[in-house]
Amino acid sequence: MDESENMGVSGAADHTYPGDPFDIKTSAVAIIDAEGLIAYWSRGAQDLLGYPADDVVQRPARLLWPGRIPTAMVSRLRRIDRAGDAVIAVRHRAGHTVRLAVRVCPLLAAGGSRDWLVLACDVADRHRHEWYEAVVQGLLEQSPIGVAALDTRLRYRWVNRALAGVEGHPVDTESSSAAAGDVVTETSPVVTRHARQTLISGQSQVTIEHVSPRRGPPRSRLRSFFPLRDGTGRTLGICYAALDVTAQDPSRERLLLLNTASEHIGTTLDLDRTVQELAEVVVPRIADFVAIDLLDVVQTEQGPPATSILRPAVLRHSAHLSIQEDHPRVLAGVGEAVHYPSGSPQQLCLATGKAVRQAIGPSTPWLADAPLQWTGTDRFDAHTHLVVPLRARGITMGVVTLLRWKNPDAFTEDDQLLVEDVVARAAVCVDNARRFAREHQAALTLQTSLLPSALPRLSAVEVAYRYLPADTDSGVGGDWFDVIPLSGARVALVVGDVIGHGLHAAASMGRLRAAVQTLADLDLSPDELLAHVDDLVVRLSEEAEASDEGPTAVGATCVYVVYDPVSGTMAVARAGHPSPAIAHLNEPVEFPDIPTGPLLGIGGLPFESVEMQLEEGSVIALYTDGLISASDQDVDVGLERLCFTLAHPDRPLEEICDTMVRILLPDRPRDDVAFLVARTHILSHDRVASWEVPVEPSAVHKVRDDVSHQLSLWGLEEASFTTELIVSELVTNAIRHACGPIGLRLIHERVLICEVSDGGSTSPHLRRARTTDEGGRGLFLVAQLAQRWGTRYTGSGKTIWTEQPLPSQAPAFPRPASPAS
Repeated sequence: MDESENMGVSGAADHTYPGDPFDIKTSAVAIIDAEGLIAYWSRGAQDLLGYPADDVVQRPARLLWPGRIPTAMVSRLRRIDRAGDAVIAVRHRAGHTVRLAVRVCPLLAAGGSRDWLVLACDVADRHRHEWYEAVVQGLLEQSPIGVAALDTRLRYRWVNRALAGVEGHPVDTESSSAAAGDVVTETSPVVTRHARQTLISGQSQVTIEHVSPRRGPPRSRLRSFFPLRDGTGRTLGICYAALDVTAQDPSRERLLLLNTASEHIGTTLDLDRTVQELAEVVVPRIADFVAIDLLDVVQTEQGPPATSILRPAVLRHSAHLSIQEDHPRVLAGVGEAVHYPSGSPQQLCLATGKAVRQAIGPSTPWLADAPLQWTGTDRFDAHTHLVVPLRARGITMGVVTLLRWKNPDAFTEDDQLLVEDVVARAAVCVDNARRFAREHQAALTLQTSLLPSALPRLSAVEVAYRYLPADTDSGVGGDWFDVIPLSGARVALVVGDVIGHGLHAAASMGRLRAAVQTLADLDLSPDELLAHVDDLVVRLSEEAEASDEGPTAVGATCVYVVYDPVSGTMAVARAGHPSPAIAHLNEPVEFPDIPTGPLLGIGGLPFESVEMQLEEGSVIALYTDGLISASDQDVDVGLERLCFTLAHPDRPLEEICDTMVRILLPDRPRDDVAFLVARTHILSHDRVASWEVPVEPSAVHKVRDDVSHQLSLWGLEEASFTTELIVSELVTNAIRHACGPIGLRLIHERVLICEVSDGGSTSPHLRRARTTDEGGRGLFLVAQLAQRWGTRYTGSGKTIWTEQPLPSQAPAFPRPASPAS
């Protein structure tokens, strides 16, 4: 037999267990031969009676009995043929008499002689053990507590008869009553879960389970789990005791209901779901019908105003539940306004903020002006009406109406107190949901107002985007995107993500977006721009840490791309953000190897830009991490799905966006998602003209002629005078105040772009010349003639650029595009 199957009580090892007094390892042991001589004397016998082995071995056993040797005892000892117990008095070495409990067992020696094995212990120890055995036997066989022993594989090895009644499933007690019985049955999932936790932790557990059977009232079971160990400390299995604690104690039932309400109500921050959870707790435990009506301003996410009898509040029906489907019939559907007559319990409850409990019937005064269908008294013989205010943090947000008709007992004062307690707990959850909905909407409105409402029409790229706010309890996040026109027909594409959710994240997003737009106007390289934004985020973090309010830290990720349609190149840098995806026309989707860069807000670490060539028609996809991590799969799976959605970049961009949403995102994303897709275009060579300008004053006249000729080829003769004047002033300033080489470039895009480059790094400044000055009016004239102008710096110098509207074009540029759906 497997040692682990020995479930006898004598195998337990615990400091409260008195131990078996006849355990041969601890009791006094002696062997008496057939002649009555002591042949063996144990250390336990020496400790019990004080005689060392040398004093008693090979000496007559009768010397241990005080007084004369009873002849009958000696005669009976010689006739023993099976084990027996007795109580005798023995002389201690110190001279006093000791009462011992002895167990005598005959031993057959060689030749047929008979010896005796004698086990002895103090009578008091024997009595303690008998009490312990009686308690254990009563607990396991007569007590209503069900007890079971499980092996390490969590199978039943021993059960008592009471367990079947407590657990509610049959247990084969006949085959399991023995300590080493066969496996009885598999344990239930609840028992298995807690037994496994006890087996792993080695710690005892006490649990209570509330069960609602298909038939009969709800039941409650108390279980205790603890490990079983042998004398060496090795775990043999798990023992658990189960007791049915279902009772009719009202205080206990109240606690159980409140516990159920705490667990069931407020599982989400959704207002509609929260009121429905309240209805599910109340029916049928307390009432046969419940209707929950909220003030109109609560559902519209405004602060509930004070109400009075003279000015009844507008209530909207939010939820109802009945023990009978579709009965009683309610006149107002969910979300519709419901009107209670003046003097009704609902209006009185709203005005006073106190519960109203009353019997109802045909003679009830306020029912004369109310549709009977609301209470159901005409059809269901409802007899008691209880209306409780839904009130939290000093504000009444609605009323809860309860009815009874099937339950013959009227609502009592104890019922009212119980309902008030349950509704008060639910009211806090409703108020939390209301506050969250208001803040969520405010953050969403703020974020939406900070994002671009429309994207500009550009020759460099055509774009489409999606922004999907998170549908979670954490609130909207700080995702943003932008498309920023730059000088020289270039465009900047930006996607970023502020760490965190809520109003702070939305506000921080707005500040970062404004900063990126401002820095983009300076025509900084991507890595330099991110370095400046990083400095800003560091300052915001320091401000937040120094403030008593707001978040303790600010951080963000960002990817910044500059695309030049003239050269067909893309420069990109990123700060802790996913790399953009490039969908080529004839090659697989590519995630270019761009140095990651630190998160914005770390400070002190550099960013790196990478420049790459793109073919016309390629699609650039910028996105936040919520797009590729929205599903339960890992990021690699998300990237594979993204490649699949971009596999055919020649499709319409709106179709690509729809595919990305359908393939990559669940119905209710847990995080904000923003992504931007852009199809690249390359400006044809016949739309760009460039010249190298000699560093001498006479070159200005030739440059003006070349510009006039080029404008004539483009059919822009009407712009010749203005353009020649701008070119003349810019080239003259470059010759006088800068150094070579000097270059001139015209770009015929949606506007006419003029660029003059030189090797100087001095920034030109616009000033108003005095009447006596002979010069200083060049840039002032340029600013008056051009629609926009500015300066950008390169590795070899600077470029001054201007933009003029085309003669056939309205002066406003860029024209807004229709917002993407």
